[in-house]
Amino acid sequence: MFKRFFTGFVILLLMAPSVMVAQKDKIPYLAFSGETTQLMVDDAPWLMLGGELGNSSASDPEFMAKIWPDLNAMKLNTVLAPVYWELVEPVEGEFDFSSVDQLINQARKYDTKLVLLWFGSWKNSMSCYAPLWVKKDWKRFPRSKTKEGKPLEILTPFSRNNLEADKEAFVKLMEFLKEKDSDQNTVIMVQVENEIGMIPQARDYHSEANKVFNQEVPQQIIGLLKEDSKETQDHLSEMWNSNGEKVAGDWEDVFGESLYADELFMAWHFAKYAGELAQAGKNVYPLPMYVNAALNSRGRKPGEYPSAGPLAHLIDVWKLGAPAIDVYALDIYDAGFNHWCNLYHLPNNPLFIPEIRNEPGNHARVFYAFGEHDALGFSPFSIEDTTDPANAPLTKSYDILHQLMPLLAEKQGEQTAGVWFNNERRDTSFVMGNYRFHFKHDYTLVEAGCKRWVGVA
Repeated sequence: MFKRFFTGFVILLLMAPSVMVAQKDKIPYLAFSGETTQLMVDDAPWLMLGGELGNSSASDPEFMAKIWPDLNAMKLNTVLAPVYWELVEPVEGEFDFSSVDQLINQARKYDTKLVLLWFGSWKNSMSCYAPLWVKKDWKRFPRSKTKEGKPLEILTPFSRNNLEADKEAFVKLMEFLKEKDSDQNTVIMVQVENEIGMIPQARDYHSEANKVFNQEVPQQIIGLLKEDSKETQDHLSEMWNSNGEKVAGDWEDVFGESLYADELFMAWHFAKYAGELAQAGKNVYPLPMYVNAALNSRGRKPGEYPSAGPLAHLIDVWKLGAPAIDVYALDIYDAGFNHWCNLYHLPNNPLFIPEIRNEPGNHARVFYAFGEHDALGFSPFSIEDTTDPANAPLTKSYDILHQLMPLLAEKQGEQTAGVWFNNERRDTSFVMGNYRFHFKHDYTLVEAGCKRWVGVA
């Protein structure tokens, strides 16, 4: 009835698979069935058994040519690779997509799909991958500022010049992808920016930001709060309720004076910026698009972590401000894997893990992500640094998942389940079909360092 794959995980699938026929008649898209979302490639579900390249690896086609055999040996079906604004537009208005062209050609050689990560205005909060001609012209392309007036290495989202320059390059990228790849679907998804967020303070104090902060809160946000729908997260509602449920006023009038009001303000404007960028790209070539979050953890306050990005407590604000963004994804580098999965797997947001620390345990986590949370994909970071790629534990997991793929893709959201144990959660039960399953640790062989699954049907 079930099989033990790895300590800490079991996945169950019932019923035989039906035959799925792939048709190359449309570009990749997201399909929705109830609360389950699947990425469709060539009209068939595509579960991303992925790996994300290190920050600079994709900039060197010769280096990439050397590592592709290792990526292939790891049983990846998808590679997540950056595209760098500074490389594709080194001179304003002059575009060079040769590195992207070679990356796509290499991926085709190894029958692998690509997710492209646009390192444009922001990468890990900073603007380190913006072109030199942007970085040098502070007046034309202004930076965010601290409360004390110190400029940061962060392009302010309150500048049209910043947005229009980034948007022009992003649109050119999407035009290139349409011409190069619309008939082969090698590139299946695009990440808009990377880990957007404000740091070391919760909000931008650029003069334009201060001006907007003192303007009326957009009625779209007030409308969301007044609806009090199930999709309005507690964090936003509590801020509004505790400050008198005002329906007009500036950001401090409506949400009070706090770091969290500052963060909310920034989240709205980051979302508007990224959403406009995504929509412009989709107008050319409407691939699915997502943004990723650097998580807030360890009890830190806004500004101590990269605040205002697509964090779990801000997803409803982002969705309102950036409807062109399809998925809100998370990058996991802290403990509590199942906790983070629960926060991002929502009725209106599928789980996608485009970046997770490349470490032992991922070979089990990947099963839980697909089995319990119907994940779109799973992707350890700096995957090219994996030791002994052909025999790595994750490689063995991906090999099994390749075998399960037709059945898993068909039954996601209906008849799949994952089990994850830790020191706080040592047993669990659920019903599937006509069976009740109960799983628990058996510590009778602890001295031998062995843990066993116990199941009852």
